[in-house]
Amino acid sequence: MNYKRGVQDWIVDSVIYVLLGLLVVATLYPFLNALAISLNEGNDTLRGGITIFPRRFTLENYRIIMQNDHLYRAFFISVMRTVIGAFGSVLVTGLMAFALSKKHLKGRKVYMTICIVTMYFSGGLIPYFLLLRSLNLVNTFWVYIIPNLVNVWNLIIMRTYFRSLPESVEEAARMDGASSLQVFFRIVVPMSAPIIATIMLFVAVFQWNSWFDAAVFVMDRDLRPLQAILNEIINSSRFADEIARAGIDATRLGRAGIINSRSITMATMVAVILPIIAVYPFIQKYFARGLMIGSLKE
Repeated sequence: MNYKRGVQDWIVDSVIYVLLGLLVVATLYPFLNALAISLNEGNDTLRGGITIFPRRFTLENYRIIMQNDHLYRAFFISVMRTVIGAFGSVLVTGLMAFALSKKHLKGRKVYMTICIVTMYFSGGLIPYFLLLRSLNLVNTFWVYIIPNLVNVWNLIIMRTYFRSLPESVEEAARMDGASSLQVFFRIVVPMSAPIIATIMLFVAVFQWNSWFDAAVFVMDRDLRPLQAILNEIINSSRFADEIARAGIDATRLGRAGIINSRSITMATMVAVILPIIAVYPFIQKYFARGLMIGSLKE
């Protein structure tokens, strides 16, 4: 039976498409606006009114930030903390979740209760700082990695997934003489690719976007990641100070009015977020699948 579309159907469809179009515009506009300003000459940017297209195109803003040596070091730190932090967190959290998924583990409920309590209560920033200082982690690269090796929420999601795996496969491996670590790496990990990819993506995005730990626990500017440098730039009243620290003649900022602090800030923002945007499409398919699996009831 063929259904003929009436006027009401066309009206409803039109309203839905308009609302979806407005949602897309509202979502993309901030990024497109920042991109337009970053590609626009500074004296023209001061006039305002730039939306999603630059009025006077220039690459001078990006050329200036690329001459800032701190950005290259910060980029390296961000990449290292993202890669090491993501793999390290998935490994440690996964091993802990695998152990807690076993019903025969003595004290399993006590361990989980302790972990869950940390989700709701914290000792505070000052005790946390004193703890990190006593562990000699303050002002070191490892302050980005070690405190974030275990995330309780990710632990719960991974544990729920591991408990959904068929026990017969693990029992067969143990009958062949496989140890717990062999079962984990050779059986559980290959069967848990969706949830592992999802958790790794969560951790990688967190590590890439994190700046607060660097602002509080790291005094050495050479150890600060991109987001911390970007935060300094945004909060700075004059970007000329940042350029001067990089050994660039600060007077060039006003050369012919081509660039200004806002243009530089937007160019830095775009340069910082482009890597994570480029990687995201390749692993986004694991998001929905991993989240649905992690939401299963125990």
